[in-house]
Amino acid sequence: MGAATAKRLSAQANHRIILIGRKEDSLKQTLLGMQHPENHIVLPVDITDAQTLRKSLAAALGNDPIECVFANAGVGGENTYGENDRWNEILQINLTGTYNTIMECYSYMQHSPEQFKHILITSSCLARFGVPNYTAYCTAKTGLLGLTRSLAVQWAREHILVNAITPGWVETDMAKAGIQLLANRAGTSYEDSFNEQMGYVPTGRISQPEEIAAFVEFMFSGHQNSITGQALDINNGSYMQ
Repeated sequence: MGAATAKRLSAQANHRIILIGRKEDSLKQTLLGMQHPENHIVLPVDITDAQTLRKSLAAALGNDPIECVFANAGVGGENTYGENDRWNEILQINLTGTYNTIMECYSYMQHSPEQFKHILITSSCLARFGVPNYTAYCTAKTGLLGLTRSLAVQWAREHILVNAITPGWVETDMAKAGIQLLANRAGTSYEDSFNEQMGYVPTGRISQPEEIAAFVEFMFSGHQNSITGQALDINNGSYMQ
């Protein structure tokens, strides 16, 4: 979703995009698919390391402002209580890492000349309902909704608008791995597991990353400056409030 968003936003020549992630090769691959690649920056940083993130942003930006932040980094998968529990890993990346990213970008947003600035956090429809064996993931993604609401109020008078999206199944490597895990557990094929999961979705389909990218572009476009503190459900009807 991050790659699709970066590619879509790069079509506008006035955008300078910073790609942040742990895997430099993946970031560079995304950069190759973007328009005006010379305008953009690759920062191979682990967002759980706030100090390194701070130094990397300072070196890359200097005194330049940030207008929009898409806090999209995350990991998925199950966790089981015990010696090899992934609880800390999943919360550290999905929740603490997102918090670090936003807070380290905050000062750059404060001195942006734009009247309104935008932060969009990737939560999940699993913040809306429980799923067995996903205790860490559900907890982290639900925590992001609390973070969204708190910061939206905290920064409202500074015209920094903070929202979250709660995607359902999106055709990404993470989703494919999750469906394959379900298939392995049930002793069925990937195709059968995929069809079963789509059977639970009201529209019967999986979203494409480009759909998420188009929604992010709208949220950052300036065509609306009244939405803040919201969890925006873009999940084919998997959750209806």
